[in-house]
Amino acid sequence: MNQPGIQKRLEEVIALRKRSKAIRYSFYFLLFILVLYSIKITVIEDTDWERIGGLGMVAKAVGRFLPPDLSVVQYLLRPTIETIMIACLGTILAVVLSLPVIWLGAHNITPFFAVTYPLGRILMTLSRSINEIVWALIFVAVVGLGAFPGILAVAMRSVGFVAKTTAEAIEDVNTRPIEAIKAVGGSRFQIIRYGIIPQITPIFISIVIFQWDINIRRASIMGLVGAGGLGLTIQRQLLMYNYGGVTTVIFAMLILIGIGEVISYYARRAVI
Repeated sequence: MNQPGIQKRLEEVIALRKRSKAIRYSFYFLLFILVLYSIKITVIEDTDWERIGGLGMVAKAVGRFLPPDLSVVQYLLRPTIETIMIACLGTILAVVLSLPVIWLGAHNITPFFAVTYPLGRILMTLSRSINEIVWALIFVAVVGLGAFPGILAVAMRSVGFVAKTTAEAIEDVNTRPIEAIKAVGGSRFQIIRYGIIPQITPIFISIVIFQWDINIRRASIMGLVGAGGLGLTIQRQLLMYNYGGVTTVIFAMLILIGIGEVISYYARRAVI
């Protein structure tokens, strides 16, 4: 055996590992410095510490929200139902709107790759890049106050996630059924109908259920910009300086979100 050659190779491997380790720790150190700098700029220098005051003032401010005002409970049934409807109808509308985006944004089924694939990806990015509150503000300005702009905002925010995850699932499907359909002369529609849809249907349903669970949370705060639901009740309680009522509505939101979480969990387990 060539002992000098082995020794040299071993030294090269050790040196490479040391260099890789040094680069990795240098990156961690740089990241730590950037985090500290961000905290200094955005928290320490940009916060009105005099207004916050000491712990006594903070405790006094928090104390205004306690105890909860239980008299508000009688007014929560309709906003709660409205919140659920915003989430459900918004999710259904998102599913409908996401279907053409999925078709455009999955590279193995898009009709004209050079044009339609970038278009589909741009639509996905646009939907996910704009926060639901911004969507809600846009639709409130267009169609007015109420639950309808909340439904539209939830739908527009959800299209990107549903379309992107489903398109990626389509791109990762097993190609053997598709090749078999092509071998017997199947059309493009038949490839999608019998080769792709059966494979991605459980994944798609799971994605939709998960998105509905997220939309329960989104719908809960839509009312803060006038789009209905429990968020509108919170806004009214804040305008009346009834901080105990705000706490009550927040508890109602937590209960609703918890119920949605349980339903989503068992529904996804049933599908998967």
